[in-house]
Amino acid sequence: MIDRGHALSVTKQAEIVGIARSTVYYLPRPVSAEDLSLMKQIDALHTEHPFAGSRMLRHLLAINGSKVGRRRVKTLMQRMGIEALYRRPRTTKPEPGHKIFPYLLRGVAVTKPNEVWAMDITYIPMAKGFVYLAAVIDWFSRRALSWRVSITMEASFCVAALEEALAKHGTPDIFNTDQGSQFTCPAFTDVLAKRDIKISMDGKGAWRDNVFVERLWRSVKYEEVYLRAYDSVSEARERLGRYLDWYNRRRPHSSLDGRTPDQAYYDHQTMPPIRLAA
Repeated sequence: MIDRGHALSVTKQAEIVGIARSTVYYLPRPVSAEDLSLMKQIDALHTEHPFAGSRMLRHLLAINGSKVGRRRVKTLMQRMGIEALYRRPRTTKPEPGHKIFPYLLRGVAVTKPNEVWAMDITYIPMAKGFVYLAAVIDWFSRRALSWRVSITMEASFCVAALEEALAKHGTPDIFNTDQGSQFTCPAFTDVLAKRDIKISMDGKGAWRDNVFVERLWRSVKYEEVYLRAYDSVSEARERLGRYLDWYNRRRPHSSLDGRTPDQAYYDHQTMPPIRLAA
């Protein structure tokens, strides 16, 4: 992805593709078995208690018999790409060259598919290691429109999932994400801007703003990931793809009057409008 012989500097290339310059020079070290075990526990606790920060997670881990310092918990959370989800002031500065867009969905009623899409990334533990899963969903139907699995959190695999969703399903009116650097970098936002898609971004750490994606992750974790221990990235990719296909075609949702996401997406005339989180 980074061409060291290109006329553009490495710094500029890293900025365009949405990664930190230090990532270009960083050689990844293997994660210890102890850290992998802690990360798996943290992921399960975060899924169950998304409001818990490093302090609370440290105590919850201790209750489970894992004695660990708060600083280490915080470091592992950063590596996993998770944080406590609650409303707080927007004090975080965006990455240089990255623009933060306002949240456009407060009080909006979504009445049909392809009005609002959303995207997020989640941590997926494996037997020995971990990967990240990114997915684009249609907010009205809860349908997963595309997804990608990656061993890093760089913007490129998010852009690939976005472009696949656009190629297969057309363009939404509004596209919502969090304020992660993968979604604020020009490589990602330019894809939306060129198609005149309105860009919406959650308040920092505000889980309610992207609640339907959080519900998808909860289903993925409890109904697939925590029941297995993937031996390889290819197995994780295959099993997650199989689950998301089943989720779209076969899994009924109480919020969709017992319909599947596919039914709600392709036959929405009798579906009531969805009122988004306040």
